Amino acid sequence: MRIFYIIGSIIFLTISSCYAGPAGGGPDLSPYDRHIMYQALVLFWIGIIGLITIIIIKLREIKRIQEMGLHKDETDAPSLD
Repeated sequence: MRIFYIIGSIIFLTISSCYAGPAGGGPDLSPYDRHIMYQALVLFWIGIIGLITIIIIKLREIKRIQEMGLHKDETDAPSLD
Protein backbone atom coordinates (compact mmCIF):
# COMPACT_ATOMS: atom_id res chain seq x y z
CA MET A 1 0.00 0.00 0.00
CA ARG A 2 2.88 2.32 0.73
CA ILE A 3 4.22 1.89 -2.81
CA PHE A 4 0.97 3.36 -4.22
CA TYR A 5 1.43 6.51 -2.13
CA ILE A 6 5.01 6.86 -3.30
CA ILE A 7 4.15 6.34 -6.98
CA GLY A 8 1.11 8.64 -6.69
CA SER A 9 3.13 11.42 -5.09
CA ILE A 10 5.85 11.09 -7.75
CA ILE A 11 3.27 11.35 -10.54
CA PHE A 12 1.55 14.29 -8.84
CA LEU A 13 4.80 16.18 -8.34
CA THR A 14 5.88 15.51 -11.91
CA ILE A 15 2.60 16.75 -13.33
CA SER A 16 2.41 19.79 -11.06
CA SER A 17 5.95 20.84 -11.97
CA CYS A 18 5.05 20.74 -15.70
CA TYR A 19 2.09 23.11 -15.37
CA ALA A 20 2.27 25.69 -18.15
CA GLY A 21 -0.58 27.96 -17.13
CA PRO A 22 -4.09 28.23 -18.51
CA ALA A 23 -4.62 27.16 -22.06
CA GLY A 24 -5.00 29.87 -24.64
CA GLY A 25 -8.40 30.60 -26.08
CA GLY A 26 -7.21 29.79 -29.55
CA PRO A 27 -7.41 32.19 -32.44
CA ASP A 28 -9.95 34.97 -32.19
CA LEU A 29 -12.73 34.09 -34.58
CA SER A 30 -15.37 36.36 -35.94
CA PRO A 31 -18.99 35.28 -35.40
CA TYR A 32 -19.18 34.27 -39.07
CA ASP A 33 -16.10 32.04 -38.81
CA ARG A 34 -17.43 30.49 -35.62
CA HIS A 35 -20.73 29.77 -37.39
CA ILE A 36 -18.89 28.10 -40.28
CA MET A 37 -16.88 25.98 -37.85
CA TYR A 38 -19.98 24.80 -35.99
CA GLN A 39 -21.76 24.14 -39.25
CA ALA A 40 -18.90 21.93 -40.42
CA LEU A 41 -18.98 20.01 -37.14
CA VAL A 42 -22.73 19.47 -37.44
CA LEU A 43 -22.38 18.20 -41.01
CA PHE A 44 -19.53 15.91 -39.96
CA TRP A 45 -21.57 14.30 -37.17
CA ILE A 46 -24.65 13.99 -39.37
CA GLY A 47 -22.47 12.16 -41.90
CA ILE A 48 -21.08 9.82 -39.23
CA ILE A 49 -24.57 9.02 -37.92
CA GLY A 50 -25.76 8.47 -41.50
CA LEU A 51 -22.95 6.03 -42.21
CA ILE A 52 -23.66 4.08 -39.03
CA THR A 53 -27.35 3.93 -39.97
CA ILE A 54 -26.54 2.63 -43.46
CA ILE A 55 -24.23 -0.05 -42.03
CA ILE A 56 -26.93 -1.19 -39.58
CA ILE A 57 -29.52 -1.38 -42.36
CA LYS A 58 -27.19 -3.40 -44.60
CA LEU A 59 -26.34 -5.81 -41.76
CA ARG A 60 -30.05 -6.39 -41.08
CA GLU A 61 -30.63 -7.02 -44.79
CA ILE A 62 -27.80 -9.56 -44.90
CA LYS A 63 -29.18 -11.30 -41.80
CA ARG A 64 -32.67 -11.43 -43.35
CA ILE A 65 -31.35 -12.90 -46.59
CA GLN A 66 -29.36 -15.53 -44.70
CA GLU A 67 -32.41 -16.51 -42.63
CA MET A 68 -34.45 -16.97 -45.83
CA GLY A 69 -31.73 -19.16 -47.29
CA LEU A 70 -31.38 -17.14 -50.48
CA HIS A 71 -27.61 -17.06 -50.26
CA LYS A 72 -27.34 -20.81 -50.91
CA ASP A 73 -27.13 -22.15 -54.44
CA GLU A 74 -29.76 -24.66 -55.47
CA THR A 75 -28.35 -27.95 -56.74
CA ASP A 76 -31.29 -28.76 -59.00
CA ALA A 77 -31.63 -25.30 -60.54
CA PRO A 78 -31.99 -25.33 -64.33
CA SER A 79 -29.03 -24.01 -66.24
CA LEU A 80 -28.79 -22.50 -69.71
CA ASP A 81 -26.53 -24.85 -71.65
